[in-house]
Amino acid sequence: MPRKQNSAKKLDVGAVLAGQEDFLRPLIREVLQQVMEAEMEEAVGAEKSERTPNRVSYRSGYYGRTLVTRVGKLELRVPQDRQGRFRTEVFERYQRSEKALVAALSEMYVQGVSTRKVKAITEELCGHEFSASTISRMNQQLDAELQKFAQRRLEESYPYVIVDARYEKVREDGVIRSQAVLVAIGIDWEGRRCVLAVELANRESTSSWKEFLTALKQRGLKGVEFVVSDDHPGLRTAIAEVLTEAAWQRCYVHFLRNALDHLPRKADNECMTELRWIYDRRTIEEAKQDLAAWLRKWAKRYPKLCDWVEENIEETLTFYRLPRQHHKNLKSTNMLERLNEEIKRRTLVVRIFPNAASCLRLVRALAVEMHENWIEATRYLNMQLLKEHKKEQSQRAAA
Repeated sequence: MPRKQNSAKKLDVGAVLAGQEDFLRPLIREVLQQVMEAEMEEAVGAEKSERTPNRVSYRSGYYGRTLVTRVGKLELRVPQDRQGRFRTEVFERYQRSEKALVAALSEMYVQGVSTRKVKAITEELCGHEFSASTISRMNQQLDAELQKFAQRRLEESYPYVIVDARYEKVREDGVIRSQAVLVAIGIDWEGRRCVLAVELANRESTSSWKEFLTALKQRGLKGVEFVVSDDHPGLRTAIAEVLTEAAWQRCYVHFLRNALDHLPRKADNECMTELRWIYDRRTIEEAKQDLAAWLRKWAKRYPKLCDWVEENIEETLTFYRLPRQHHKNLKSTNMLERLNEEIKRRTLVVRIFPNAASCLRLVRALAVEMHENWIEATRYLNMQLLKEHKKEQSQRAAA
């Protein structure tokens, strides 16, 4: 039977998106509208026109409000209750990072270091230009909020801490330099991820990392038992000096990348694949057995690599001290990957920040946004497993 021909033309999604500037605007508006409706239902304890004994208040119509986004201005209908107590979080949480991004772009234009392209981007993101006074007022308010977050007391204990850095381009005295963005996240005893700190430094030196970690302890960081990072000498030294009681895990992903420096370009891919498999073993004993077999197999062909691995791999196997269910999450710094990807996605729009303050403003705003999402999400790890694991270890040591 001949195949029926479809007379309709194939939909070119790219063309649709390129040809309709407002394609996403109604979709985002509808999503945000539904979020506010859900917030109102939760606040009053009932859906629209629903009769229920759980109702604690009543709706009282809507009022209009504009939300500035990267797809333009959205005109939203904000529900309100009779007592006037309802407050939606949509505007505050959504606009925090939006304000930081717009402020960074607008500041470039105001300071005369931007181009017409930057001006066009600013107009596209916010729908209109900002005056210098508006930008200054926006920055002051946002900076105050972010400073409170950066200086907050760390009341909880964080047994797991992950530390990493990325770099952003910043203009200083007419010269473009790379600034290190130092980030630390922690996991508390409830198993929730938290952004502990985000700071800027000229480079990843021992002094900058030591200052970063010391500031965390001064804010109340305690109970750290396990730290994950790469093998940067300055960071490694700072961890040993400041977080003295914590075990250190060298990120195995960074380790495998470093291993490539000790291999010829035309090396057998099977060699690195088998080395990576070692990190999937259930126990340290199994991992060391596989390591011994791997060394015997490849020592003659790649002696430089095998010598380097044998000397350094122990630092990447610390995660075997933890409950097996936590191995996947704590053997690398990948836990920070989502945050770093979001930071990279937003900062690529700016490319070169006009100063360090604008860079820190945007990065911190994104970190706060991610922190709040993590706090509200389901727990990341079951920390009861760590408690039981420590109890078993204590019993074995006492036996």
